[in-house]
Amino acid sequence: MAQLLRLDASPRQSRSHTRTLVGEFVDQWREARPDDTVIHRDLGHRPPPHLTEDWIAAAFTTPDRRTPAMHAALADSDELVDELLDTDVLVLGVPMYNFGIPAMLKAYIDNIVRVGRTFAFDPAADAPYTPLTAGKRAFVIVGTGDAGYDAGGPLAHMNHVEPYLRTALGFIGIDDLEFVYTGNDEFGGERLRRSLESARERVATLTADRESAMAS
Repeated sequence: MAQLLRLDASPRQSRSHTRTLVGEFVDQWREARPDDTVIHRDLGHRPPPHLTEDWIAAAFTTPDRRTPAMHAALADSDELVDELLDTDVLVLGVPMYNFGIPAMLKAYIDNIVRVGRTFAFDPAADAPYTPLTAGKRAFVIVGTGDAGYDAGGPLAHMNHVEPYLRTALGFIGIDDLEFVYTGNDEFGGERLRRSLESARERVATLTADRESAMAS
């Protein structure tokens, strides 16, 4: 039995294509794997707190030296990290905002990339950084206003969502990622319909087979 963590980063509700597709992904996953647990975090409507000076001071103080105030400053982050460490599969719904990720998702990543929790740091080592969250897989559904941001597309060079997520999540050990794109939101009509249909086909493929979906 696995735990799946659903993360929605769009502030939209019914008008969000990423929410819709992530919901369909989760429904199909549950149908194929009824014993799996699904956790949902709505980053778009309930974003994590942004980092503060107190947070940074606490995170870079060893646990045995933290004051009660420091533990309080890290409470939200600790909850997010604990949840992530217990998770086997992540499904992210990510609208592209100005060629990058929404601020709500950036706040989440800032909270989970934690020295001593999701990566280790040894300044004396030849390779000072060691990821601590290996063995997980992530599926990322990206919604864009235009089309062609996926690999090989005419706008791929302007896509800072996928490279950033591959870097940030890979740094802590989550380097097995699948990206699904749906575009043409600004154009609507037949272009949008075809894009959503293609994304749905990709979602169906990714959720159809347990072995391929869970492979690392």
